[in-house]
Amino acid sequence: MLVFFGFANCPDICPTTLAEVAAVMESLGDQSSDVQPIFISIDPERDTPEALAEFMPLFGAGIVGLTGTPDQIASTAETFPIFYEKIEEASAPGGYTMSHTSHLLLFDPQAGFADSWPYGTAAEEILADLKARL
Repeated sequence: MLVFFGFANCPDICPTTLAEVAAVMESLGDQSSDVQPIFISIDPERDTPEALAEFMPLFGAGIVGLTGTPDQIASTAETFPIFYEKIEEASAPGGYTMSHTSHLLLFDPQAGFADSWPYGTAAEEILADLKARL
């Protein structure tokens, strides 16, 4: 599983990372069926199931978008663990933005943590690392 925590109203990090994930999945070809990309929202207020149903297809690649209640997201974030925080910003949609961990996480077939890549890691590097594991 390739797992990324983010939010649909993100102006840069989230769409860039999801585009990289989509490029990796496309480049995997037949091996793409061995990898499940997952986007977990940290913004349940705006990222409703309906909002994610519109957002996720923008990237294709079979990326599954997940959301939940604030408590469910907080519990999930602690499990991984990742950081996120709501920050007031008048110019952002809804008057706030989200600060968050920007690593793409890799989990093995038994759901054990295997690796992570920081924001800005090129799709080619992620692809090479992933192919070596498949």
